[in-house]
Amino acid sequence: MKKTIAALAVLTAISGPLIAGETPSAPGAAVYFVNIEDGDTVKGPVKVVFGLSGMGVAPAGTEAENTGHHHLLINRAPFGEGADDTEMLEYGIYADDNHVHFGKGQTETTVDLGAGEHTLQLLLGDLNHAPHDEPVMSEVITITVE
Repeated sequence: MKKTIAALAVLTAISGPLIAGETPSAPGAAVYFVNIEDGDTVKGPVKVVFGLSGMGVAPAGTEAENTGHHHLLINRAPFGEGADDTEMLEYGIYADDNHVHFGKGQTETTVDLGAGEHTLQLLLGDLNHAPHDEPVMSEVITITVE
């Protein structure tokens, strides 16, 4: 047991945090939607442009201070209120229809959303796809797709 703990300590010192959610965010950092706002009515497919201030964008796996990559949360509870959000702090942000990863450092996308109301939220992830310590996230917006 002591050898395992010592090995983990050495690995952590070499490679950074092993547990997601330990990468600090820059004070005042913010993510936001550039081209859509809460209450907008849009035609599909929906182009979404991501904005980031106070930090830089870097692909997943890039170990650089004050950087991260975007995740788009679709039709789910605001981050911090979801049933599995605590688990995502420990293991990383899920990749599914409600959690879209942009691990190559992309800053925009086009999403196919059916007609009707949809909620969107941006969440910055660290090199391990985990929210930063002090998550950098946008407000949840609701859009209507015609």
